Amino acid sequence: MSNQVTPAAIKALREKTGAGMMECKSALTEADGNEEKAIEILRKRGLATATKKAGRIAAEGLVNAYIHAGGKIGVLLEVNCETDFVARGEEFKTFVHDLAMHITAAEPRYIAKDEVPQEVLDKEREIALDQAKADPKNASKPAQVLQQIVEGRLTKFYQEACLMEQPFVKDQNITVGDLVRSMISKTGENIRVRRFTRYKMGEGLEKRSADLAGEVSELLGGSQ
Repeated sequence: MSNQVTPAAIKALREKTGAGMMECKSALTEADGNEEKAIEILRKRGLATATKKAGRIAAEGLVNAYIHAGGKIGVLLEVNCETDFVARGEEFKTFVHDLAMHITAAEPRYIAKDEVPQEVLDKEREIALDQAKADPKNASKPAQVLQQIVEGRLTKFYQEACLMEQPFVKDQNITVGDLVRSMISKTGENIRVRRFTRYKMGEGLEKRSADLAGEVSELLGGSQ
């Protein structure tokens, strides 16, 4: 891979065109890293399904509130599109609702890879490397192989922590990112998951360990 064809450039082209990772890498390599030329190459190959839509302003959309498990879990989600016409459509409403349901079930921490703080990635790399070194199967493996193992575990971390990388709960054969790109292709508009908040009843609160009977017994014993 040339210096110009970086993983970040491939990712950006994929998000803008909807083409596969290998197709994007090939187009960027052929275009010497020039994104505009790479998009043109993909268009000529019939692979650019969401061409340049990701750069357009998406200021309309919906805020969806989804409550699950008898009020125990809730999600607030904002998804943006370009026009009120699309935002009011049943297909877009269903799409946003499905995303809120997915967030409820899959518990993502971030929307995309580029939102993961560097200190979190550094800690994940450190833990993954320590685990790899501690595995007897890796005792004689060189540092380069250990790094490949670490990168593989980071990929798994992204799939667990980042919404766009997670397998979609209603169709495990696609990711949420694939679902968003499909919606971009259908509507012809830029669609962006802007933000979400997931609430779980009692999350972060210390649970009481003593039962009521124990408390009563303790109280009666103390008053005698």
